[in-house]
Amino acid sequence: MKPRQIKSRPMMLVLLLALAGCQTTPDRLPRAEPAPAPSCYFPTQGVAGEEVLRQSVALLEQWEFELDNTDTALGLISASKERELIGYYDPYDGDYGSGVRVFGGLGLGHRSSIGLGLGFGGGIGQRPVESERVSVLVQNDHVRVSRDIRRFDHLRDLRESRSASDDDFCRRFQSALPAFDTGSRL
Repeated sequence: MKPRQIKSRPMMLVLLLALAGCQTTPDRLPRAEPAPAPSCYFPTQGVAGEEVLRQSVALLEQWEFELDNTDTALGLISASKERELIGYYDPYDGDYGSGVRVFGGLGLGHRSSIGLGLGFGGGIGQRPVESERVSVLVQNDHVRVSRDIRRFDHLRDLRESRSASDDDFCRRFQSALPAFDTGSRL
């Protein structure tokens, strides 16, 4: 019986190595998808970078964003806002809205045991939220705007995330800045 066990160990090792070889690496690095719109990168048109930053802060606050970070030496502003999502749910989460979680286990060993537990209150009174983040970078006489939107379920687990640096938002942002208003430069 011992010789058979010795022969099966190398075979198991070969099978494990073969399965480990099935693991693949990504063919490219992660990147924003969809790609930011070209209108999210525009020149300052001779306006001082500090003035563009000041106007960007005022505009983001007007749009009800809260400033997260500012670094005038780098020319960077980061702001965000959250809103509750009424009626949003994850159709793949079977526990949504139930408020009851069931968990348990089975143990075998010297003595057998079975356990069962109930949890109440998971997500009761909490609503899903959408978090919108905007970053503005003023550098080398250009402005770069980036925006992303993330959605969290009632347990604050991330369910959706996407780049939202679209043409509509960036054009509205640029046209709302007083420095880029064509009437103010005449």
